[in-house]
Formats: sequence, structure tokens, C-alpha cells
Amino acid sequence: MAQDFVDEAVIEAAAGDGGHGCVSFRREKFVPRGGPDGGDGGRGGDVVLRADRNLATLRDQRYQREVRAGSGEPGSGSGRTGADGADVSVRVPVGTLVFDADAPEGAPPLADLAADGQAFVAARGGRGGFGNARFATPTRQAPDFAKPGLPGQRVRLRLSLKLLADVGLVGLPNAGKSTLLARISAARPRVAPYPFTTLVPNLGVAEVGERRFVVADIPGLIEGASEGAGLGDRFLRHVERTRLLVHLLDVGGAALSGGDPLADYETVRAELAAYGAGLDARPELVALTKIDLLADRAPAEEVAAALRARAREVHLVSGATGEGVAGLLAAMARALERAEGR
Repeated sequence: MAQDFVDEAVIEAAAGDGGHGCVSFRREKFVPRGGPDGGDGGRGGDVVLRADRNLATLRDQRYQREVRAGSGEPGSGSGRTGADGADVSVRVPVGTLVFDADAPEGAPPLADLAADGQAFVAARGGRGGFGNARFATPTRQAPDFAKPGLPGQRVRLRLSLKLLADVGLVGLPNAGKSTLLARISAARPRVAPYPFTTLVPNLGVAEVGERRFVVADIPGLIEGASEGAGLGDRFLRHVERTRLLVHLLDVGGAALSGGDPLADYETVRAELAAYGAGLDARPELVALTKIDLLADRAPAEEVAAALRARAREVHLVSGATGEGVAGLLAAMARALERAEGR
């Protein structure tokens, strides 16, 4: 559900403090002049972020904003070192970027957790203090002092999720992206005949022969999306990691409403260029959608011819009936192979 998808969160990570060293002297029967035997304090626990492929949202971090690791135990007599504090592992989705929340805008991430199981130590625990046994020397045989444990790190972190997908579906609202995703995968995004039905990104796995690849459907873009209109800047980041874009143009709806698919194409291309991250240079296929609504295919063929004249590969498809979808899927697989240099 839309309210369950969270792709931004700020948390405070507090590592554990080191335990204090102990001041103690050996006291045993028949050993009247026992020396110092105070043990060291234990190390404070770390806060570790770990990527987990079973998670798809930062919802838990949005509502649990403070994470604390355990502090080390103090040392004790007979040279015993205190127990180390417990580490805390925070699971985040694969594709999470970790930023210093207090760094200037535009600062690079501290970590990019792009692989399952990848870990990043966000805050390190403090070192335990030395006990007085550490300070005994030939000229100072009875030190009556020890060192306190060091404090653990405390940091504010901004977590930003960028979905990991091979193919990104882009287009204006109500261009048929969710319908296509439901047709080519087992994903079941919400589909309805009005704009902005999709409010959060959806992922699906498509198969062509023995090849499988992940397809991301992001909410429709509007003019000004690269500057945040309609939250477009947040949605576009979810296709930054893709190797292929499929640009959907609603030719069926345009024929009924008098719209201009070529103008729609230029609107989205302009937003991709304005956003940056190389999206406008990404390999692209164009899908002319909802052709099942056309009694006359001539207008769609004219749009296709105009785009092919710009060296674009164009497919006429209907997500509702499945017409042309197999050819589009095969083209996606070929484009991904080219992108991989196969």
C-alpha cells in the first residue's frame, strides 16, 4: 500500500560507551603485598546497517528514529576484562544510500548498500578504559588510578532508498505503465482509468526465455518533475540505477482526447535531462500504448514514424489485450544484453 512505502528516513545512531577500567589490588592469604590487578573495561557496541533483500521500504526506520548499541561493562579485580557491549544491526532495503544528515547538501554518501548482506558500521563503539594493572612499572608498583571508557560515536544519518531495477518504465500519468507491468510480471500494481493511480514505485520480474530482469514502474511524471513537481524528483531517483528506460506514450487516449503524443514525449525527455544522473542518455525504447482503443492505427503509425526518424526503437502495444507485448519484452532483453556488452 502507498502508506507502507517509505524511501526517506532520518535516524540517530548511538554506539555504546566503553566500560571503565578498574582500580583493584590483589588480596590473597599469604600474599601481603599483592600488586594491582584491575581489569580493562569492555568495548562499546557498534551500530551496523545491513542490506536485506527481503525488505522494500524504510518504514521501520521512519518510526524508530533512535538506535542505541550496548555499552561495555567495567573491568573488575583479578584482571578480568568487562564484557563488550552488544552490537545493534539495523536491516535496510538493498539499494539504500547512507548520508551524514548534518553534511552540506550535495555531499557524497557515506555508503551505498547495493548488495544483499552488505554492511556499513554507522557508529563505532567506544574503547574500554585501561585498568590499573596496565600502569604498573618498576618505579610505580601500586598505581591507584585507571582510565575511563571512551564514549561511542553518535551520528545523525539520512537514509535514501534507490530501487534496484534493470528496466524503468517512464511516462506521463495514465500512460499505461502499471497495466504493462501487470501484463509482463506477477506484480499487481493498482490500475485505474485516471491519472496518478500509482503513488509509489512498483517492481516486477519479467521473463524472456531463461532471462529474468526487474522492471520498475514509477508514478507518472509531469512538467517540472525534475524540480519536485508532483514529487517527481523523488520518483526519478528510483530509475537512476536502471540500464534501460521504456518510455510509454498513450496514443489511444490521445486519439480520443485530441492530445499530442510527440509533445508528451518531449515533456518527459526534458524532465529526464533536467534531472540529470545521465537519464537522458540512457538506452531507451518507446512503447505506444492503448492501441486497442484505436479504430484507425494510422495516427499511431505516424507517431511511430516520427520517432523512428529520431533513431528511436518503437513498439505498438496494448497492456490490456497483450498485443505487441511479447515483441516489446524481447526488445527489452536485447537492449539489456547490449548494455551489458554481450
